[in-house]
Amino acid sequence: MKPLTLAELPSQASFKHLRPMLRKAILAHKNARRLAVGNQMMLLFEDRETVRWQVLEMCRVEGLRDPEAIQHELDTYNKLIPAEGELSATLFIEITEPAEIRLGLDQLLGIDECLALRIGQDVLPARFDEKQTNQDHISAVHYVRVTVPPEASAALARPDIPAAVEIDHRSYRARTELGSEIRDQMVLDLSGGRTELVPGQTKLAPVGDHTRADTGDRDEILETHGAVRVVRPARPCAPTHLIVEPVLPGPRFPDAPTDLLAALFSLAQQVARQIEAEHGACRIAIDTNAPFRLDLYAPK
Repeated sequence: MKPLTLAELPSQASFKHLRPMLRKAILAHKNARRLAVGNQMMLLFEDRETVRWQVLEMCRVEGLRDPEAIQHELDTYNKLIPAEGELSATLFIEITEPAEIRLGLDQLLGIDECLALRIGQDVLPARFDEKQTNQDHISAVHYVRVTVPPEASAALARPDIPAAVEIDHRSYRARTELGSEIRDQMVLDLSGGRTELVPGQTKLAPVGDHTRADTGDRDEILETHGAVRVVRPARPCAPTHLIVEPVLPGPRFPDAPTDLLAALFSLAQQVARQIEAEHGACRIAIDTNAPFRLDLYAPK
């Protein structure tokens, strides 16, 4: 899985407008990638989207605008992205009582040798970041990696072969079977990653162009208003053809949230008035396929 680059981050101005929608998407994405192992251990399997969100949030909180400072955050968090043939996860040791944290962590010394992914009969040990462990104390957060050979990766994609995460420590023994949802996420990671949840900088620019995924053509972005935008398609169906669509791929029309619909139709109304003023009339076509959009053009 390739590391993120500066060009793949939206501008802070774009991120501010889109953050509520992106937050909802990334929470659902993370929920599909979390795995509780016993009552005190939680694994979050990392990918480009979890890392991208972390970098964007760090830049937002710290008010980072300088490319060098943002690149430093990227260099730090890109280390969490799994390499080819690997799974990468953040392990959280969840001890809720403040007075028990130090003692609880001390009892878990050696946990870095006791976590493994079992796929069928294969036991794949997790590798911990050595900077976070030593003989005297451990951290409550650990970065771990598991190398998954091709045969084990193929087995993980087969639902008839059992798979689980196991911890076999003298003070903590737990095993959690992998459900279909998290297995699907792992298989995606091992195959190189998934479709972007957060489009890159060029797709969020207020004016410019972007490549349309379904055709490979480059459309011209005329203007962006928060979560919606006006696009002139590379393959118009009429000389006046314009598209009003979500900046992020949205749900089908029947499933679209009311706030997104309101933003789309409000912007479409403005565009329709402009086309009508210049050409005497405007037609609007609704594409009910995902992602939902409005096509506007003057009748021939």
